[in-house]
Amino acid sequence: MKNLFPYRRILITGGSGFIGSALIRRLEKYNSLKIFNFDKRSDSCRNFNFFDPTNYQHFSFNLNNNEQVNKAIQISDPDIIIHLAAESHVDRSIENPKNFIESNIVGTFNLLQSSTNFWRDLSFKRKSVFKFMHISTDEVFGSLGAKGKFDESSCYAPNSPYSASKASSDHLVRSWNRTYRLPTIITNCSNNYGPYQFPEKLLPLFINNIINNCPLPVYGDGNYTRDWLYVKDHAYAIDILFHSNKIGHTYNIGGFNEWKNIDLVKELCAQMDKKLNKEKNSSESLIEFVKDRPGHDLRYAIDASKINKDLNWKPSVDFKKGLSLTIDWYLNNKNWLKNVTSGEYRNYYKKQYSG
Repeated sequence: MKNLFPYRRILITGGSGFIGSALIRRLEKYNSLKIFNFDKRSDSCRNFNFFDPTNYQHFSFNLNNNEQVNKAIQISDPDIIIHLAAESHVDRSIENPKNFIESNIVGTFNLLQSSTNFWRDLSFKRKSVFKFMHISTDEVFGSLGAKGKFDESSCYAPNSPYSASKASSDHLVRSWNRTYRLPTIITNCSNNYGPYQFPEKLLPLFINNIINNCPLPVYGDGNYTRDWLYVKDHAYAIDILFHSNKIGHTYNIGGFNEWKNIDLVKELCAQMDKKLNKEKNSSESLIEFVKDRPGHDLRYAIDASKINKDLNWKPSVDFKKGLSLTIDWYLNNKNWLKNVTSGEYRNYYKKQYSG
């Protein structure tokens, strides 16, 4: 598909991750768009099948290294920067908050500094189309009660080192737009799910555990509520936003799709039983309630009406259908699961959920 917009070169940080790789797979349709994936992972092929080397390049780099950040921007010479690179798991942030401060706050600062210097030196024509997109989370808003939803005017009230680090990065990006006029767009999304998600997250973790007949560790009483967004719908939202002229705006991106964790797990178990030809309720018998984690937010819910009104975006995949597609992908890619759940992952899992 020909790119009909004035963008030719795009720099994506964290493009080898779950959301980043989904975005790159979507952007591949623009055959005139050169994609530069800068990611600290050296094994970028883990989340990709095949990309035309004339259209896509991967580089390993560290956001905490100013020299590497400057070099990334020089090499890519971007029209758009989409910043996805982040430490992103709440449990890991509780165990080691320093990594989250360094990556999510200091790393974002370094990227903003280099991006601003680059943007200032662009020609008038290129400067007029340049964008810096920052992809964030609904967790920055804290916890909701039984009613209400987060919208773009909601106050920030992060309750974990992860969400606090992402809130800080959001504020930095917003301040660079207001103070230095860097053309930015910020998005806050709800829980993503779909193919290629690392199995420390709930759905792939439980799919893998059911395949291997292992316990399903549910925090607390299981009544924590989240909004769920199919990752391909999220990639589509990012696509239309960077093709928009909504500079200085923030957009919430959600699935209009709330589930209590225990209800979601039971739905997953029911679908897995059917797909694996197991006796009804056999997967559900693997559920084990475990000690809750500190600072666990009760409920998240996203009001995504602004992006729907401004850009006509809405989720295209029903949750039960999306869950079925996700399960099918993992069942058809057991070697991928096996590869990513070996070594250090096993030690992490044992430490996180034992006792």
